[in-house]
Amino acid sequence: MATPKEMFLELLKPDGQPERQLVQYEAIQMMLPDPINAYLRGNRRPGTVSVDRWGTTILFPADAPGATPHITEENKVCPDITRWREFVHAPDLEANCQEGWEECLERSRALAGEEKLTAGFMGTGIFEQCHFLMGFEDTLANLYEHPQEMHELIDYITDYRIRYVNMLIDRLHPDAIFSHDDWGAKESLFMSPEMWREFFKEPYRRFYGAIRSRGVIAIHHADSYLVPIVEDMVEIGIQVWQGVLPENNIPALQEQLKGRMVLMGGIGAAIDRPDSTVEEIRTYVRNTLETCCPGGHFIPCITYGISGTVFPHVDPVINSEIEKYNSELHMPRQKTPPVPRRRVAATAAPVVQAEETGDSAQLMDKISAALCKGQKKKLIQLCQEALDSDISAQSILSGGLVQGMTRLGDDFSAGRAFVPEMLMAARCMNAATELLKPLLMGEAKAPAGRVCLGTVRGDLHDIGKNLVKIMMEGSGLEVIDLGVDVSPETFVSTAKEQNCQIIACSSLLTTCMGEMRGVVSLAESEGIRDKVKILVGGAPITQSFCEEIGADAYTDDAAQAARKALELLGA
Repeated sequence: MATPKEMFLELLKPDGQPERQLVQYEAIQMMLPDPINAYLRGNRRPGTVSVDRWGTTILFPADAPGATPHITEENKVCPDITRWREFVHAPDLEANCQEGWEECLERSRALAGEEKLTAGFMGTGIFEQCHFLMGFEDTLANLYEHPQEMHELIDYITDYRIRYVNMLIDRLHPDAIFSHDDWGAKESLFMSPEMWREFFKEPYRRFYGAIRSRGVIAIHHADSYLVPIVEDMVEIGIQVWQGVLPENNIPALQEQLKGRMVLMGGIGAAIDRPDSTVEEIRTYVRNTLETCCPGGHFIPCITYGISGTVFPHVDPVINSEIEKYNSELHMPRQKTPPVPRRRVAATAAPVVQAEETGDSAQLMDKISAALCKGQKKKLIQLCQEALDSDISAQSILSGGLVQGMTRLGDDFSAGRAFVPEMLMAARCMNAATELLKPLLMGEAKAPAGRVCLGTVRGDLHDIGKNLVKIMMEGSGLEVIDLGVDVSPETFVSTAKEQNCQIIACSSLLTTCMGEMRGVVSLAESEGIRDKVKILVGGAPITQSFCEEIGADAYTDDAAQAARKALELLGA
């Protein structure tokens, strides 16, 4: 019988046919903690706030499954991309990581034996390092506003990553390098494929080229939707994509790739919960196996970037079901047809038309188009032109700006626009509303409604929450942003004190999604449940979970959240 290592190597061949399915990470022995990881991440401990070697503040709440960067205007390492060289200084690995290699090598080889591949581990990839330094929003906006400086910074980080990986290979002689970088969310890339290619494809070709030139296997972790760039991933040298979410339609990818890259994942976080039952886990895993295994070049595993589930009872059941599947005789399975990347809203959001017609209507269309394209100077000029033409500030807001945000939201839901475009439009919206604000106050037009928004207690992720805020404010809603790690008590007390009609809760972690149940329960006990609608969202949230906890609505992207909020308010 072949060893797990031999079966993994067989999978790397385009026509490889291993004798059974590998069981998650059984073929890979991570070489942790190596001296570089100890130097870069050794101060990350539960219940602490630390600063990493680049200067980024890292939060690690005692009850959280992992650490998260915490970047504010006050603590960001690189507050001005045009002066990045003044602020950004890569850690000196050569000077600080000379000891401890032999112990790590001996320990890892002893654990791997003859049956496993050894793998060097590299977290915080090139894109992630950018937003660790300046924040997610600034990173994506700077790709538009300061492309030259971003290219320079990305090259600097890439040079550092190549020095880093060469040290790992020289000292540990691993079979593989396991490198992390998330380039997208659950159902979309963070940026357009063209923008990813412009800024990140060649740096990663250099990085993975350096790995492959040393005879080492290149494994890339990204629990993201990456279908639009999967051919690029093959081209730049990635041999194994670990973390493949089921939303990527794995059978369709297998048919497309034809063995040119191994797909490792398929088992999402939906079952990694404290209340998941053995039967529920088995059913989920069995469906993944029956759907994905017949296509070949697939390793079923949890989509996290390291072995093991958050809740200990889940992992053994996953392993057991894979082993059960391996013990059975399987017949060929019909190919699964491709599925759309996203559900596009069945009906478009209502668009408020401008009061004026003719030339004024054309001017509103130009305002909408400038907003969607992120053309701030042009947008301000057009808004001023409209004011000079005696078009009311409210008409400019509703017929031009909100119409543009609505159009962009529809494009985002349909996969025609991406996060950078949303961020650029938000900055344009803020600049335009600053111009209009004095006049809007005089016209005394009330907002469509008031929302208190936040990421639930125990969860420090804010990207999705911030996008929802952008779209809600762009739709004419007043948003009270409570930030991250928000308790049910804060949600409910804010809704009471600020007369909010909607509480909007976000969560990226399955470990924290139960906090939403607490928000619903507390709103009921405080007597405001009949006055406040509760909207929930985030990667692990589903419509069935929304119904189970008694929330009013669930949406799976920011544009839909804004539309649903208006619908709940009857606006």
